[in-house]
Amino acid sequence: MAKYLISFPSVAMVVADDGWDAVVRDSHAVIEEARAAGVYVFGGGIDEGVPPVLVSADGAVTGGGYPWAPTLNGGLTILELPSRDEAIAWAARIARACRCDQELRVFGFDPQS
Repeated sequence: MAKYLISFPSVAMVVADDGWDAVVRDSHAVIEEARAAGVYVFGGGIDEGVPPVLVSADGAVTGGGYPWAPTLNGGLTILELPSRDEAIAWAARIARACRCDQELRVFGFDPQS
């Protein structure tokens, strides 16, 4: 079993003002299905109201993230699944619920973590 990150940036989610209730309902339904199937690990969204900080090895804190990196925002779900094909199927379900394409990545296995 591998853990998969299914995510999207905020700008990908274009929903009419009167469509948000349906998106919330549908996305929560998919998460409940993942929980019932025993594959749900974690999900949520980046709190874009709290700016990131960069913390160095000596504990120094600098406002903002890496200046050269794209902004990290949007929503994410982590599922533990037996195959990439199943991850793709779940990503498609989440894409339908969220009304936007989802990016799929697999976490590398680290036996020490």
